[in-house]
Amino acid sequence: MNKQELVDAVAAATGDTKSSVGEAIDAILDVVTTTLARGDTVQLIGFGSFSTGARAERAGRNPSTGETITIPAAKTVKFTAGKSFKDLVNGA
Repeated sequence: MNKQELVDAVAAATGDTKSSVGEAIDAILDVVTTTLARGDTVQLIGFGSFSTGARAERAGRNPSTGETITIPAAKTVKFTAGKSFKDLVNGA
């Protein structure tokens, strides 16, 4: 499902217009990304939690040349599914 399909599904479920649903989804995504950029966690009960993590600098290898390279440290985004979501996906 892409973003437009999500907008269509939410609009059909709520009876709101596609434009207002699109604006609401854009606002939600903006708040979530801003919150994660600050390093805070976003927890949606029943769905899951989004948080940031850190990946340390590490050594890697260039597959073309075999040369050893240094892969710089980076921030990552993590998602942990909530129990209700896991149960739904697993058919429990």
